[in-house]
Amino acid sequence: MSGFNQATVGGLSYIDLFIIFSYVVGVVLIGVYYGKYIKSASDFFLAGRALPFWAIGMSIVVSDIGGTDFLYVGGASYTYGISAANFDWMGSMPAMIIAAFIFMPYYWRAGVYTVPEFLGRRYNAAVQVIHASIWGSITLVGLAIIFFGTAKFLNIILGWNYWLGVSVTVVAVGLYTFSGGLTAVVMTDVIQMIIMFVGGLSLSALSLWEVGGWHALKDKVLAMGPQYADHFTILRPMSADNPYPWAGIVFGLGIVLAMAYFSGNQAIVQRVFGARSEWDAKGGMLFGGLLKFFVPLMVALPGLCAVVLVPGMEKGDNAVPAMIRLLLPAGIRGLTFSALVASFLSSADTSLSAASTIWTTDLYGRLHQLIKGRYPGEKHNLYVGRTFTVIFVIGAALASKQLEEQKSIYNFMQSLFSMIQGPIFAILLLGIMWKRINQWGGLAGLVLGLTCSYVLFHVDGLFPAEDPFLFVAWWSFVFSLAVTVVVSLLTPADPEEKTRGMVFGQVMRDGKIQRVLAQRVE
Repeated sequence: MSGFNQATVGGLSYIDLFIIFSYVVGVVLIGVYYGKYIKSASDFFLAGRALPFWAIGMSIVVSDIGGTDFLYVGGASYTYGISAANFDWMGSMPAMIIAAFIFMPYYWRAGVYTVPEFLGRRYNAAVQVIHASIWGSITLVGLAIIFFGTAKFLNIILGWNYWLGVSVTVVAVGLYTFSGGLTAVVMTDVIQMIIMFVGGLSLSALSLWEVGGWHALKDKVLAMGPQYADHFTILRPMSADNPYPWAGIVFGLGIVLAMAYFSGNQAIVQRVFGARSEWDAKGGMLFGGLLKFFVPLMVALPGLCAVVLVPGMEKGDNAVPAMIRLLLPAGIRGLTFSALVASFLSSADTSLSAASTIWTTDLYGRLHQLIKGRYPGEKHNLYVGRTFTVIFVIGAALASKQLEEQKSIYNFMQSLFSMIQGPIFAILLLGIMWKRINQWGGLAGLVLGLTCSYVLFHVDGLFPAEDPFLFVAWWSFVFSLAVTVVVSLLTPADPEEKTRGMVFGQVMRDGKIQRVLAQRVE
């Protein structure tokens, strides 16, 4: 494969390098420019609650796609086929519609900074701190994964050594996130999404053209041997050597992981917290769902075409970079590489902003309240948030090299999410949908559900899949639902004042609650 990269594919032209360099510098300058509008913690973490729906939707999509999707979903498509596209179709679009109408209005009305803060109000401080500790840590791991993927990508396309690639990413992302907070993150995301869609769709169109169209692609792949028999099966059969069996995709991904991701992942819903109105909060998520339809065309299709055009690759994660260098002419190639760089930068700034927000408001803020008897002020939180931003960007960069030992970065990342998202989504869903669920039920469902996830992951042969993260997500969700309901029914109900404005049916029926919510928003 090394011979292919060097002799057949060739390197980037000077115009490609100029486009990539200009793009990165431009994004950093734009992000830093928005720093002049940051005067308080609300400005830094929530963009002053002034984000329009179109910016929210575009930012959600580009943050969710990420460089990891271009590399790892493209690689999964190369290895396993079109079933990998489910992570964007079945794993995104339905969940984003439901999230827009069920969860986003409550987040926005509550006026909170984070999902843990919302759960703290609905349940208690213990739920908030446990949730924040878990998500804050997982987000930092995610940031390290992004730095790792960026460095590998820059090594493939530019020949940079690992630490040079990480250092450039750290400086770029750290600088504009530190300066402009969520405003800089969202506005640079808008630019990055446009670049990403232009570059990604161009690559897909050229890839499909090169193989002779969809039907020719299918015929050529299937003719390559029986190992490719399921490459065009959207829902693959149950098999021990298949990480994407249909039952796991439908139940684990479609019902649990996708819903949890778009309803309870701070890195995604933080944009909604910064919406300028409830309509923009809903509209942003719906607009993002519409844009999501096109994502598999950019990340999965090129990987599938690479089976024909670049056969025999030892590692599928190299498929998309190889296709870019093989098919695209100078200039367009630089633009498309810029799109991939954009996806990495967007993922990194999203994780960095989410981590600093959670650690500042939910962990540092709670500790400050315990010691001082009050929450820190806006200026104090702004200083702490920026300090955490610096600490996290450097710490994640230094830790990223340890990921070299992982067999599949994408499955490693999904496994981490599946261990926590089932229990978290269970208490989030029940908390919003049923008034009778109380703080003790929520705490028990979270703690015992996380314990269940750990046990399920460490029982060999329990599920018919090579990587059982989809099944773990589903069964930990079901277990947490049951625990939360049983414990809530066996313990006294929370007072009505505690659940006021937090429960779906209650808000829909009670005009007095609607007036309370209006006062909260003001």
